[in-house]
Amino acid sequence: MSSTSEIREEVKQKYASAARAVASDEKLEACCDPALRCCDPITTNLYSAGEKGLIPEKAALASLGCGNPTALIELHAGEIVLDLGSGGGIDVLLSARRVGPTGKAYGLDMTDEMLALARENQRQAGVENVEFLRGEIENIPLPSNSVDVIISNCVINLSADKDRVLREAFRVLRPGGRFAVSDVVVRGEVPPVVRESMLLWAGCIAGALEENDYRGHLAAAGFDQISVEPTRTYSIEDARQFLTEAGIDVDSIAPRIEGKFLSAFIRATKPQAACCGPECCTSATVGAKA
Repeated sequence: MSSTSEIREEVKQKYASAARAVASDEKLEACCDPALRCCDPITTNLYSAGEKGLIPEKAALASLGCGNPTALIELHAGEIVLDLGSGGGIDVLLSARRVGPTGKAYGLDMTDEMLALARENQRQAGVENVEFLRGEIENIPLPSNSVDVIISNCVINLSADKDRVLREAFRVLRPGGRFAVSDVVVRGEVPPVVRESMLLWAGCIAGALEENDYRGHLAAAGFDQISVEPTRTYSIEDARQFLTEAGIDVDSIAPRIEGKFLSAFIRATKPQAACCGPECCTSATVGAKA
């Protein structure tokens, strides 16, 4: 089994490669390289034509997500939004427009190439209420109780320490703040070898949680009002070519995995806290806007 540092480096290299492909106008043809595997039908048709019209083309091309969290969470003017693993910046730029000039959207990414691409996309979009931060989602470089909404698009499944990610998300959210992410999840039991192969296809590395485990990890971090809403279910045919290349007899295992891999929209809330000082009172008031 790979170590946490090895997994992090693998993810960084893959997304750096994707960013370079977009920046050099290769239009992410490298996406369907076996090293990435974040391809159709997972990443296609996630954003409307209207949404794409609001952002530079390269922001959309660099999106390797599995959902559209900005379309599924209600954002309010003046709110502070944080996107974990912001990539080329598509969800950050869309969020920034929705919270308006009195709000702000942060993007956090550990890949220098993606950050450079995102900042160029921000410049072209002319959006000022955005800041892209370099860092890891396991160590969010923002103060506690400073964010109204956390979004993420198929990134938490890539972390080798999901409990730490969720604890950090809980820490930086204000009381009453909302966690609203798209991610790949697994439904029910799947043979280990098949699970790993499917997740290599669906999530770049074998890291997605079973949906009830996801709920459990969120609850352990302190969240409540937890829900997991399927947005896309992947069929065996979606992964047939990849599984065949991996040496798996697709027809023989199909009944055991059909409908068990899906993208989902995962919601949770940080409970309102008893006021313990001026900062807490201010945070609770702002968070109550949700």
